[in-house]
Amino acid sequence: MTLHPLLAGRWSTRAFDGSHILDDAAERRLLEAARWAPSAGNSQPWRIGVARRGTPEHAALVEALAPGNAVWARAASALVLVAAQYVGDDGDVRPWADYDAGQAAAHLSVQAEADGLAVHQMGGFDPDRVAAAFRLPEGARPLVVIAIGRRDPDAVLPEPFASREVAPRTRMTLDEITLVPAIATLPLSA
Repeated sequence: MTLHPLLAGRWSTRAFDGSHILDDAAERRLLEAARWAPSAGNSQPWRIGVARRGTPEHAALVEALAPGNAVWARAASALVLVAAQYVGDDGDVRPWADYDAGQAAAHLSVQAEADGLAVHQMGGFDPDRVAAAFRLPEGARPLVVIAIGRRDPDAVLPEPFASREVAPRTRMTLDEITLVPAIATLPLSA
């Protein structure tokens, strides 16, 4: 089965080119891709913050990352926060905010791949520090920090990251991830 090259070639690199600069147009395309993601009732419950390398915001996000992520993520051209807003301006609860914000992150990552950029999504960070760095509104929670930049195949990484960067990309089989509906295992009534 052939996957679209944007999906088949995606790699969560840790080897970022520390000299690459994310320009305004590239940043705008990534944000537009996220903006056009589907959401329940068109609620668009994601909030996104961008911190380019060399800015105080980028430094604050690097400091909020788990130490293992901070080692390599500091070289990324930008760090992007994706947060979910759980209550709308109208007071309605958004029970699918996490899923919808995940859609926005996925759209952003596919656009990055189309633009020749790499992303690495991270859950290892201090959510309170990240929320403070971007002054998240009440009812919003940070979900992921995404490192974005150009992959550098010659980047020198410490272990265990160097080994992970050249390890084969693996996934569970379809049989391992596909659920069998419970109804299929129930006896049919006469």
